[in-house]
Amino acid sequence: MAFENLSEKLSQAFKKLKSKGKLSVTDVKESMKEVRLALLEADVSYKIVKDFINNVTELSIGDKILESLTPAQHIIKIVNEELTKLMGSENIRINMSSKPPCIIMVCGLQGSGKTTHCAKLAHYLKKMDHRPLLVACDIYRPAAVTQLQIMGERAGVTVFEKQGEDPVNISLAAFSYAKDYGHDIIILDTAGRLHVDQELMTELKNIKEKLNVDETLLVVDSMIGQDAVNIAEAFNEALNIDGVILTKLDGDTRGGAALSIKAITNKPIKFVGMGEKIDTLEPFYPDRMASRILGMGDILSLIEKAEHQFNEKDIIKSVKKIKSKDFDLNDILEQMKSIKKMGSLQQILSMIPGMNNKIKDIDMEQGESQIKKTEAIIYSMTPKERAKPSIINANRKKRIASGSGTSVQDINKLLRQFEQMQKAMKKFGGKLGKMKKFPNFPGL
Repeated sequence: MAFENLSEKLSQAFKKLKSKGKLSVTDVKESMKEVRLALLEADVSYKIVKDFINNVTELSIGDKILESLTPAQHIIKIVNEELTKLMGSENIRINMSSKPPCIIMVCGLQGSGKTTHCAKLAHYLKKMDHRPLLVACDIYRPAAVTQLQIMGERAGVTVFEKQGEDPVNISLAAFSYAKDYGHDIIILDTAGRLHVDQELMTELKNIKEKLNVDETLLVVDSMIGQDAVNIAEAFNEALNIDGVILTKLDGDTRGGAALSIKAITNKPIKFVGMGEKIDTLEPFYPDRMASRILGMGDILSLIEKAEHQFNEKDIIKSVKKIKSKDFDLNDILEQMKSIKKMGSLQQILSMIPGMNNKIKDIDMEQGESQIKKTEAIIYSMTPKERAKPSIINANRKKRIASGSGTSVQDINKLLRQFEQMQKAMKKFGGKLGKMKKFPNFPGL
């Protein structure tokens, strides 16, 4: 995960502070040296690191903090607030046009994931009840149009393309098409280059001027470190971009780009790519990211992910099952499917407060493997066996083990775990039965 190294180093620096009942100016300055080194290793710009450390140090050596009963917590709070400021303080949304269709021009270099993230953005906006239209303006890269069509199909969004025309004319034709067919958002997938050049910028400027673009988003690969900041700076100078989509933030990146882009370009990161699937584009919240960097988790994003997968009908159905004590292996299977849609085990755990620094001690591969094994076992059962696991005898266990590529011991282990879960559900179901209503869900 992004920032894993930085998070670990910062935790070590603050751990030393927590062990001291009272702090001196020397203690603060020593810990800031470690923070400074951690930020530089994360590939954050030297100037930004210098300013950041000066600000935190100045705020941390006041009498109220040094004489406080919990000085370390005060300093962590200051670092959290300064990190949030560094990344932009708040989530900045897309500039929606008051008169649809809203035109979003997506630009970037080749290999940054521009076309993929156009489709991800379309999928995200479709979930927000918009009707986006993807437009293939990259007429130079081989198979660029085909790639957008494939990605558009995955997103469930219409793709507009017009052969034999230049990008400006394609964009103008797409605008007319969108008005005729009721699309309220147009997403232009423009051409990229291997490097920033005048020809590329001229083409993008022409599209922006002719179509009166509402939002210009730059897609930047976070894996390239400080080069991402340089690219953002170059595009911003030429096009006056409105924001950045930072890709591959789920990968093994040092994360310096996320901490530097806003400070250098004064343009916000609006979205981050957190995986390869079509639904892995997330709005960027600086305060939540700062909390994750400091090992405090990101419980709000976790709740939002859960809300997308578990609607009120599912919750009502589950509660009824628990109350009637009819909770079976079919329900376990459904819950596992929903949890998998929320992301990888590592992504979910990293959002839980206090878990960030413990993830390295957990065998993720074994955890993911166990989930797959459990799914295989349940899928190898008949509908009757899933609904009533108590009927599974020795012969049935052998058949299920053979069908799932597991052992009878694995079947026994799963059945024991389910039995324990059922007992817990019965106790919980009894408490639910005494409750008249659920305060957070008026329909229950």
